[in-house]
This record gives sequence, structure tokens and C-alpha cells, in this order.
Amino acid sequence: MRTSEKPAVNAAAGLSGPASRKLPVPPRERKPALAALAVLLILGGALATTLLVLNTGDRVSAIRVTQQIGAGQKFTPEAIEEVKIADTGVEFVSWSQRQQVLDSFAAVTILPGTLLTNQMGVRASSELGEGKATVGLSLKPGQMPAGVTAGDRVQVIFVPSRSSQGESRVLAASALVFAAGDRTRTGGSGQITVVVNAPAAPEIVAAASSGEIAVAELPGAR
Repeated sequence: MRTSEKPAVNAAAGLSGPASRKLPVPPRERKPALAALAVLLILGGALATTLLVLNTGDRVSAIRVTQQIGAGQKFTPEAIEEVKIADTGVEFVSWSQRQQVLDSFAAVTILPGTLLTNQMGVRASSELGEGKATVGLSLKPGQMPAGVTAGDRVQVIFVPSRSSQGESRVLAASALVFAAGDRTRTGGSGQITVVVNAPAAPEIVAAASSGEIAVAELPGAR
């Protein structure tokens, strides 16, 4: 009895069929224009960041006011200081021009912390010009409000004593406080120098010498 042998199945035969054939992969298309654009964008962003950092680091010298300076009052060395600020394009007065500033007067009342510009100073003071006079007042507690400093505006008022006749009246409606002494050592009293119209000066001096004077601050007139 013969045993029939089945032919061995060729394992490689299954690999030769249509299913085993791989589809050809198309080559990738390179786009040099897009790659160049990406490089330019990266370089442009880096350049912009560098310029921003450099511009932020630019500093210019400027003058900052440290004490209140009233309109018409002269700048003093104690009232200004040098600061370094970012260059924003605003024409602040440079610290190198400080001597010119010290030879000029404030055109408006300048508060502490203000950066000085050319429009804030003038060569001549309308407050200290012709027709004006400076008068010193020695005041007792109650004759002057607390906190009056140089650059403030005050009313100078005649206050008659009990023995004298007359009524209270304003001798100077808006006088500039040119200088003010330290009141912390005098228990609330103090000395101030005010700028008034020259014709009113004699009467103010006479009232001050007899102690019949007082001042009222005008905050809204700064």
C-alpha cells in the first residue's frame, strides 16, 4: 500500500502574490521657500527682542524736583536731584543743564517728584519783579496753619487786638510764601517770608510788628 505524499507547500509562494507587493512611496517634496521663511521669522523675532532689550536699557539723565517750588520762586540746589530714566522721547531737562535751572524761576507751582521740562522754568520771575516786596512775618501759634511751606499761597490778614480799634481785613489776597522756617522747634509758631505788592508792604510790616497779623493758606491757588 502506497502512501501518497503531498507536495510541500512553498513558504515563499505566499510572498509572491499580489497582496505581498508594497505600494511605491512617493518621495517627499521639499519646500525650500517655506524653510527660508521660517528661518527669517526666527531671526527677525530674535532681532526684535534684542532691540527691545537694548532700548529698555537706555537711560538718560534728568532733573527731579524734591521740594515744592512755587510759581515765581527760584530753583535751589536742595530742591533738585539727578535721576536716570528710560529714554521715552520726552524732552526732560538734562542734569548737565542744572546750573541754568538754578539761575531761573518756576513758571508754575512744581510739586515734589516732578520731572522737570523746559516749560516749567522762566528766566525772570513775575513774583519777584518790579512792584513787589518781600516781608518777613514772625507768627505765634494760631496765627498760621500747620504745614505752610515755601511755594504755598496765603492770605495776609490784619487781626486787631482787643485794645485797638478796627476790623479784620485782608492786606494781601494771594501772597507767595518765599521761605518758611522750621516750626518743629518753635512749638507751632514760626517765621515766613511772603512776597506782596510793594504798596501793601508798609501796612503789613506795621501790623506784624504789633502782633496783629495772621495768614490763611490757599491750597487751591497753588
